[in-house]
Amino acid sequence: MKGIICEEIGRFVYREDLPEPQMREGEAIVRIRRIGICGTDLHAYRGNQPYFTYPRVLGHELAGTIEQIGDNREGLKVGDQVSVIPYMHCGHCRACRSGKTNCCQHMKVLGVHMDGGMRERIAVPVSCLIQTEGLTLDQAAMLEPLAIGAHAVKRSGLGAGDQALVIGAGPIGLGVMALAGYAGAKVIAMDVNDERLEFCKVWAKAEHTVNALREPKERLAKLTDGSFPAFVIDATGNASSMESAFGLVGHGGSLTYVGLVKGTITFNDPDFHEREMTVQGSRNATREDFERVLAAITDGCMDIGSYITHRSAFEDMIGRFDGWLLPESKVIKALVELD
Repeated sequence: MKGIICEEIGRFVYREDLPEPQMREGEAIVRIRRIGICGTDLHAYRGNQPYFTYPRVLGHELAGTIEQIGDNREGLKVGDQVSVIPYMHCGHCRACRSGKTNCCQHMKVLGVHMDGGMRERIAVPVSCLIQTEGLTLDQAAMLEPLAIGAHAVKRSGLGAGDQALVIGAGPIGLGVMALAGYAGAKVIAMDVNDERLEFCKVWAKAEHTVNALREPKERLAKLTDGSFPAFVIDATGNASSMESAFGLVGHGGSLTYVGLVKGTITFNDPDFHEREMTVQGSRNATREDFERVLAAITDGCMDIGSYITHRSAFEDMIGRFDGWLLPESKVIKALVELD
């Protein structure tokens, strides 16, 4: 079986002798057809990904078709097109029992804590598959990164008519913006790149944009009549941005971190208390979030064709990966295709 392994920091190896997956009870064998390249994959390749060990088969943004499956409550069958929920949760810890499977105490994420889908076939629990008939394979592969945004929007508690600042216009931040808009919020997009901010207006339908390098606080004060946004979601994964975000939240508002940094975040306690801010993390996504994105795509909320900016055949990925890391490549989302 063909596969690509991240052997160590900065080195992929292409192999054609990987063992075939063995289907256990409650699992299905999925033939992988599309693999989205995520920030997690980039960080792992560079050696900056928390909770990571080498060697590892990357890949957790996955779409494919079922090749083997037994009887199941979900009604899935051989030949069905599916998207994979890559968060392997225990089902027994307090988080799982309360429905927060996205932050299971014993979480193992495909492509991070265990080998992922950068190979021809993979065994997956049937409970972690979502039938995606009616979507293209490209759309099905994008459910996972966009579900991260859907979960952050849900965590924030924003609703129709609310004003939300989303910091970071990478693929996750763009998803947050689009899903916040789908929920009826008025979105302000913040980034350091003017070209990407224009994309936020067109693709995510952001109402306003703010360049974080040009007096962002003054610009936000003007846009909000001095009150600042009640909902701020930081999707940068940048410690400086995450700390600065504390000063951009309106009184009584909330700050949600969907970006992850390998380090410590600090804040000024009197300022935090004065505003009675809520600060919270948003990790992964639940099945409900995947279904939310599926509905949004079906409703025409997001153009996946322009979200995916770069493509590669499976056999060519290693040669193109380093180029995708370069800022001048202007990657939003890269997709690997298997026949």
